[in-house]
Amino acid sequence: MKELTTERLVLKPMSKDYLETTHEYASDKETCRFMVYLPSDSIEDTLYYLIDAETEFAKETPNYYEMAIFCGDKHIGAVSLYLDEDRVKGELGWTLNKKYHGHGYATEAARVLVEYASEELGIRHFIAHCDAENIPSSRVMEKLGMKLVSEYGGRKNKLSDEERMERLYELVL
Repeated sequence: MKELTTERLVLKPMSKDYLETTHEYASDKETCRFMVYLPSDSIEDTLYYLIDAETEFAKETPNYYEMAIFCGDKHIGAVSLYLDEDRVKGELGWTLNKKYHGHGYATEAARVLVEYASEELGIRHFIAHCDAENIPSSRVMEKLGMKLVSEYGGRKNKLSDEERMERLYELVL
């Protein structure tokens, strides 16, 4: 896979070429307040993530796909798909620069990644997690046709000292 396209977006494999634009949203505390592994503590941490994503993508059979989301010539965020060990289930994730929230970009990007995974990789089972208070991410999951299957404690977001509630959504095609 080189690129995936929608009516408004182009998804490209993550690359260290996108260091500055990735770090802009990956280090933003407001954008990442509900995230387990973000915000990024330094530009070096963001670079390591991008190098890992490039290395994985270069494999003949990647175990995960980290895709940069472009709207026109603007890198606005990322969408990811992590495959389980048996390559029968995929976990979806996304993050957008806060300047681009509320326009349906995360849903559009995740939808085309689900289509790719279904058609090209044979994946029919998808999951996604979010902090129970992250209503925008819950809405993305619902727009994708995912169903809430559980809500439980034990989530630890990077910016929070408290244990949080987590929602698990699922889509089976």
